[in-house]
Amino acid sequence: MNNRPVHPTPPGGRSRRSFLALTGTAAAGASVLAAPASPTIGILVATTYRTGTLEERLDAAKAHGMACVQLSMACAGLPDMPDSIPAGLPEKFGRETSARGMELACLTGTFNMCHPDPEQRRTGLGRLRLLAGACAPMGTRMIHICTGTRNTQSMWRHHADNTTPEAWRDMAACIREATEIARQAGVVLAFEPEVNNIVDSALKARRLMDEIGSPHLKVTMDPANIFHTGQLPRMKEILDEAFEVLGKDIVVAHAKDLDRDGDAGHLAAGHGLLDYDRYLSLLRAHRFTGPLLLHGLTVEQVPGCMAFLRAKLAAIRPAAG
Repeated sequence: MNNRPVHPTPPGGRSRRSFLALTGTAAAGASVLAAPASPTIGILVATTYRTGTLEERLDAAKAHGMACVQLSMACAGLPDMPDSIPAGLPEKFGRETSARGMELACLTGTFNMCHPDPEQRRTGLGRLRLLAGACAPMGTRMIHICTGTRNTQSMWRHHADNTTPEAWRDMAACIREATEIARQAGVVLAFEPEVNNIVDSALKARRLMDEIGSPHLKVTMDPANIFHTGQLPRMKEILDEAFEVLGKDIVVAHAKDLDRDGDAGHLAAGHGLLDYDRYLSLLRAHRFTGPLLLHGLTVEQVPGCMAFLRAKLAAIRPAAG
């Protein structure tokens, strides 16, 4: 494992200090001037606002009160992981988001990082390099990824071979190459522990973080996706463990819900069984002020979910310290 300090060159001329603050490695004295603020509520645009131009989708997100967004190239009619990006499109993403007073918090960059076909993994890495190079003109430094599965039909479905040493080896090698791409571009990759993927728990996520040892690899926390079969009765314990081992490395948080364990959650926030009081309190306890992104909801559900999150965050504010 490489534990040597890495000092990446920030994109877009931004200061090294601001980049290190994003990755959680800034000097301690730089961020203790005030009590922690709340997370910034936003949304995964392409999965909720499924039609319209980029501008129309961003208008819809702004009208719903979003302070930040996760965009994908699908918002411009391209695949999430395209083989080419038209000239000027990254600048347009950044310009249109900024014009609406929102932050482009994250870019979607998921592909199957442990697909059994090495060529599939190589193709994904090539596309990731293209996205990483587009981040600076977009005004973002974060790409959301997943660790994948041996399932060749869907990177969101479980496969019996996910637990094999060979699957871990292939995934870790792909992640290592991806973090080198991220280092060269000055961006951060945020992967999500997910029950159907190779990294299906917080403990495995910690193992991967320690094995790779790069400040360019961080975590997206979606607690609706980490409960294996039979674990829902232990919700508090599972949530507490996840934040104990990953809390310092969480740079993106998702807000959706679940109605059963053993699979990823597919419900809108506040419509299922997730203990949001505990989840948001843990985010606050770990001084998380990054993007809290709504996910897995319809356009019609957005106002109610926004009200739900705002009320929950307001309720825990007096306990901050």
